[in-house]
Amino acid sequence: MPQLTRREFIAVSSLSAGFAIAVQPVSAKVITTDSKGLIAGEVKIPVRDGTIPAYRAQPALGENFPIILVVQEIFGVHAYIQDVCRRLAKLGYLAIAPEMFYRQGDVSKLSDIVQIRSIVSKVPDAQVMSDLDAAVAWAAKSSNGNIQKLGITGFCWGGRITWLYAAHNPDVKAGVAWYGKLVGESTKLTPKNPIDIAQSLQVPILGLYGGKDTGIPLDSVEQMRDRLKGCGMNSEIVVYPEAPHAFHADYRPSYRQTEAEDGWKRLQDWFKKNGVA
Repeated sequence: MPQLTRREFIAVSSLSAGFAIAVQPVSAKVITTDSKGLIAGEVKIPVRDGTIPAYRAQPALGENFPIILVVQEIFGVHAYIQDVCRRLAKLGYLAIAPEMFYRQGDVSKLSDIVQIRSIVSKVPDAQVMSDLDAAVAWAAKSSNGNIQKLGITGFCWGGRITWLYAAHNPDVKAGVAWYGKLVGESTKLTPKNPIDIAQSLQVPILGLYGGKDTGIPLDSVEQMRDRLKGCGMNSEIVVYPEAPHAFHADYRPSYRQTEAEDGWKRLQDWFKKNGVA
């Protein structure tokens, strides 16, 4: 890697050890997955202008692990996202969650949702795509990852990114998008939304949505479902009628155990069915 200039940056240890301050207090239903039999912790991912932090979890023994990119909510790579990585590692995956907002700011220390959204709104999709590419390259080169078995899953903000990255990277075999935004304004930083790439999508995506999600209207979900019919891929959208937004987030009041467990089973089946296992 070339010598960094003053305009470039190097990641320091910045991943949160706890849960996002903005969604305190933490629910009593938190799932905690241990690291027994795993290699798990923070790593540094080389990117175009330096390095960014990421959380990586994988089996301690073996090689050529299927790679799963785990894309965060707006609250950063905190304890919940890290635990999701460990859950996947227990299933035999190399799971890696890069900190997507590292250049714009540390959202994990903020309690004001308006401040968090201000930071997130400054993150260009092009930067996100490039950083995820870098995470895949790192996983393959430095962590025994098998790029031929590449999957992606993301939550909320990361759910939207799951759709977009699957359209961006032809190496992705399958994706699972948890309640990701599907429609929205086209801007310089976010020129396309999932609805815009649906008909050209070449990767099977499983979308998991809540019927009581006040932030993602059901008509937009149905619009996406209709668009996917013309893409030629076996993508699928599942709507849980009584589930709110963030129903998988066990540290939040929105958690719904039945729907979360069903979605997690569907995720495992989806990756196996589509060659990410």
